[in-house]
Amino acid sequence: KKLKLSSMVFFLSFLLLWGLPTLLNGLSFSPNTSSHLVPPTLQAYNPLRQSQIFAQTRELDSAPLDESIQHSFDAIVVGSGIGGLSCAALLSHFGYSLAVFESHSMPGGAAHGYSVYNKNIGGTFTFDTGPSFFSGLNSDFPAKSSNPLRSILDILGEEVKCAPYTTFGLKFPEGDFLHSPKFGLSGGVVDAVSGARGVEQWRKLMKAMEPLANAVDAMPTAALRGDVGVALTAGQFLPNFAKTNPLENLKLTSPFSKIIDGSGVTDEFIKNWLDLLCFCLSGVPSDGTITAEMAMMVGEFYDDDAIMDCPIGGAKSIVDALVRGIEKNSGFICCNSHVEEICIENGRAVGVRLKKNPEQLISAKKGVISNISIWDLMNTGIVDTNHFPDRFVSNRKATPECPSFMHLHVGFEMAKHELQKLQAHYIYIADWVRGVSDDENCALVSIPSVHDDTLAPNGYAVLHIYTPATERFERWENVKRNTPEYKALKEERSEFLWNVLESIIPDIRQRTIHSQVGTPLTHQRFLRRHKGTYGPAIYASEGSFPFPTTPVEGLLLCGDSCFPGIGVPAVAGSGITAANSIS
Repeated sequence: KKLKLSSMVFFLSFLLLWGLPTLLNGLSFSPNTSSHLVPPTLQAYNPLRQSQIFAQTRELDSAPLDESIQHSFDAIVVGSGIGGLSCAALLSHFGYSLAVFESHSMPGGAAHGYSVYNKNIGGTFTFDTGPSFFSGLNSDFPAKSSNPLRSILDILGEEVKCAPYTTFGLKFPEGDFLHSPKFGLSGGVVDAVSGARGVEQWRKLMKAMEPLANAVDAMPTAALRGDVGVALTAGQFLPNFAKTNPLENLKLTSPFSKIIDGSGVTDEFIKNWLDLLCFCLSGVPSDGTITAEMAMMVGEFYDDDAIMDCPIGGAKSIVDALVRGIEKNSGFICCNSHVEEICIENGRAVGVRLKKNPEQLISAKKGVISNISIWDLMNTGIVDTNHFPDRFVSNRKATPECPSFMHLHVGFEMAKHELQKLQAHYIYIADWVRGVSDDENCALVSIPSVHDDTLAPNGYAVLHIYTPATERFERWENVKRNTPEYKALKEERSEFLWNVLESIIPDIRQRTIHSQVGTPLTHQRFLRRHKGTYGPAIYASEGSFPFPTTPVEGLLLCGDSCFPGIGVPAVAGSGITAANSIS
């Protein structure tokens, strides 16, 4: 009885913590609310209601919309980032007729890849444009229910071929180290820097994280949704919490810094590392990162059998898997198809109009899911904000944003035996005192060619180095692209990245065959991203990411502007929640 009472207390707390913010952030219900509820007999990974509408039979090869394609769907997704593709893949899998409209020439958002043919060597370099750290995707290893992207891929029956690895490089003021699952154990990095005292503090922190990680695992991301249907989809997992402590579980919504301090961690190196790790994952340090995100991550990094995944073919292979999941179920992905307007009539989202054919309404019977940022949704005229309450509009427009990035993509000459001496990733920081968010102080390096020889010709390799959301847009906003001023600023601001690379590959400039610099203006242009931002800078101590529902019936959100937040796992989770909420 005590266990059952404990479970009920936690579940009610869960609904209050996640459901109440949903209501306060603009949850709207249709007149027939029951039609949105998921049957309680649904299996763990099948939270979506099966549609009675027959799927479309025409296949689409990611082409622009033409006259032969229908102009009415159950659901329409605007934008094809990981969040939008995740939502679309689930809806199409469960029988919803669906179209995804993307402004760019290829799907994937920040996760899309690009290729460059170099005539001098007669070969092609393939680069990732965004995320490069992945874990839990490899189908050769058991899935975790808390990994939303893997859950989606398993539902779709799609695999992403990955090369597993367990170490990556650290270039810190204290020296050069190899990160591994033994990071905080005797003989690991913490031991090398802080000694036995640091190892003991790390042990206590990991011990404190165990029940929180168990609580995260107890509630599959696939069961979450943004309406009252969460009582049914999440309620079936209530028995999983029988052995958890509800008071401990409430810590999941607090800043991770509270868990660090509460565990008695005083070692500066450990606290600095956790700040950096949080910043790389969520765009804010540990005092702004929600504990639930770190509870999921800890196992991915520090379980005895923890591995990282290098997707063969780059992050694009993840995008391709989601696209296959959509198209094999007769969903449409329409690139070069910019949405000019999300149409709202009588308080309900009814479809979209494209820039190329603004007179034609493409209708959505169930709803429209926006995968664009909240600033671009509220400020560009794509929706008429008069349909929203003034407070909702002002709050969303005031969402604080993270800074942007500097990127450097390099194709370079290197033999295979030389690559084998390198790590696939490095994290660099020059000075802990300056802080992880300081300008030109931190960089992330990805050298996927260490594990993947498909990205460059034989004898060559690719790398991608970038600042983790520390580049201020204000430096660039008055600079015009394709001008001498822009070129000079690119060279100036990329010099830090070249210097970091030289600490890893001293003669990298001499080896370089191709290089390309990306700036906040690149993000703004190609990703149609407000100020090129990484995403919302919402601190866990000050607020929470809103759920996907809006005051307009049938208009939902997914991506990093809503719950769970920033990063590939989070935006995939947002796609699940949005798909559940429209079903």
